[in-house]
Amino acid sequence: MSLQQSPGLFLIAVSLILPLALAAAEKSGNNEKFEEELKFWPAFVNSISMIIATEIGDKTFFIAAVLSMRSDRLAVFSGAILALICMTVLSTLMGLVLPSLMPRKYTHIMSGFLFLYFGIKLVYESLNMEHKVSDELEEVEEELCLNSKKQDVESLVEKQQVNGDVNVPAQLNASDPMDMWVTVFVKSLSLTFLAEWGDRSQIATIALSSSKDPYGVTIGGCIGHAMCTGMACLGGRYLASKISEKTVSLCGGITFCIFGLHAFIFGE
Repeated sequence: MSLQQSPGLFLIAVSLILPLALAAAEKSGNNEKFEEELKFWPAFVNSISMIIATEIGDKTFFIAAVLSMRSDRLAVFSGAILALICMTVLSTLMGLVLPSLMPRKYTHIMSGFLFLYFGIKLVYESLNMEHKVSDELEEVEEELCLNSKKQDVESLVEKQQVNGDVNVPAQLNASDPMDMWVTVFVKSLSLTFLAEWGDRSQIATIALSSSKDPYGVTIGGCIGHAMCTGMACLGGRYLASKISEKTVSLCGGITFCIFGLHAFIFGE
C-alpha cells in the first residue's frame, strides 16, 4: 500500500508547501505563543486507534499471519514487533523535526491536510472495490513461497557441495532449533520493516507526532502494533481469509477523515 500515485504526490506536496508558506509569512516574534503544552492521553488514543484502523488487513498483518502458519509464532512476533517499534520510533523522530522547521500551528495544519487526503483517498478507493478478501494476502503468500523455495534450493546446493550427501532434506530437518528460530526472527523482522517503510501508517505517525505529544504517539503506536501483530500471529490466517478489503479501506478512510476534521475544527 505504498503511496506512489502522481496525483497523490501533488496533493502531498501542496499540503507541505502551504504550511511552510504561511510560516514564512508569520513574524518570528509571534512563534512562541503557539507553543502549548502537549497532552499525553489524546496523542496516545489517537495513535493506537489510528494504528489499529490501518494495520488490520495491511501487508505487515498478512506477513505475520502467513509466517505464523509455517514457523514458530514467538519468533515471528518478536521479529515483526521489533521492526514495527523501530519504525514507530523513527517516524516519531521524523515528526519531531518538523516543529523545529516551522511553528507547531502549521505542522498541525499539515497533519490535518494529510489525514484528510489519505482518508478521502481510502474512502474513494473502497467505493470502487468489491466485497472480497484482500489481494495482498495472495501477494504475500506468493512472495513468501518464492523466497522459501529459493532458500531451500540454495541450502540444498550448499549442503551437497560441502558434504557430498544425497539425503540433504533429512539434514535440513535436523537443523539446530535455535538456528531455525533466529532465521525466522530475522526473516520476520526484515520483511516487516521493508513492508512498513512508506506505508500509510508510517506517514500518519509522522503527521501525528508533528502536532501531538511524541511519547503518547510512540507508546500508543507500539501498543497498537503489538495488538495487531499478536492477533495476526494467533489467528491471523483465519481473520485474513474473512477480511474484506472494501471494509478495511472504508473503516480506515473514515478514521483518517475524523482525525483530519478534528485537527481543523478543534485545533491542537
